[in-house]
Amino acid sequence: MAQTPDEQKRSYPLPAYNYRVTVEGVAMSFSEVSGIAVEVDTATYRHGLSYLEGERIRTFRFDSFSSVTLKRGVVLGANPLALYEWLRAKESRGVEVSLCDETGTPVVTWKIARAVAVKLEAPGFDASTNEMAIESLELKARGISIVAT
Repeated sequence: MAQTPDEQKRSYPLPAYNYRVTVEGVAMSFSEVSGIAVEVDTATYRHGLSYLEGERIRTFRFDSFSSVTLKRGVVLGANPLALYEWLRAKESRGVEVSLCDETGTPVVTWKIARAVAVKLEAPGFDASTNEMAIESLELKARGISIVAT
């Protein structure tokens, strides 16, 4: 039986290319975002009767930093110093990455409460290729949460 368009929207995954990145409420263009991850540290607890009862796995919530990488093309007329100024400011900023539907409305948002720029990498320069100039910004992220809208 054929599905209606609304049923298809609810049952198929969203394409990963339709996303929006905002830094402190300002929209910024990036061609790739990777490394957003939330982890829970675990420890195995072994006690005297572990051979009979089995081991217990405990989870701990340590608010640790994870590495997030943002990549964008170098564009004529864009402010090339915006990312450099963030790196030099040595301050944490809030970042949101929203996965959007076909109309551009955010469906799922990954909120990073504190992101600190730690590395800005210039594009590789090679006269024998015709690849795009892509710069990369590495962040140390803390306080990642997921919000479904």
